[in-house]
Amino acid sequence: MLIVRATRKLLPRLRAPKLEAGDESTTLLGDWYATSLPWRPHHLALFVSQTTLLPVLLPLAPAATLLQRFPEQLAEVLTRHRIDPTVIEQECKHNDLEHRIAPTANRSVVGSMNEFVFLANAFTSTPHNVDPIALSMHLAEVPCGPLYKRHITPDKELQALLGTSQAE
Repeated sequence: MLIVRATRKLLPRLRAPKLEAGDESTTLLGDWYATSLPWRPHHLALFVSQTTLLPVLLPLAPAATLLQRFPEQLAEVLTRHRIDPTVIEQECKHNDLEHRIAPTANRSVVGSMNEFVFLANAFTSTPHNVDPIALSMHLAEVPCGPLYKRHITPDKELQALLGTSQAE
């Protein structure tokens, strides 16, 4: 089950059942936090893993299908991070099954997500030609305060959690 904890500006645009008592994420990367980047002409959605703070960007439109499109984008980002294909397949299968939405609940993750939004704006001189995958990879190399006592950056935290594949 994929649990997405969205900001107030994104939550009304998502179509999925609300989180109920007892619902838990079945994915290795845990709950995902999401917000929107209202860039013109292309709005993007930013997803951040609660477990690793891994950022994943994808086009927001159409918002009604955002949660259905997320596993494919996640698979591409994980592939670029050289995660074992069987782990990617398992993770995306859990993300495809059921979706639940809820408001944000962890201020630390929201703070990291806000930093990613700020840095995405700084890294992108023209939002017209943004490659969401490349920007996701770039943001994954940014040191994050909550990760300082572990692996410092989301990409290293991801590698520590899921490991790299042997194929390069």
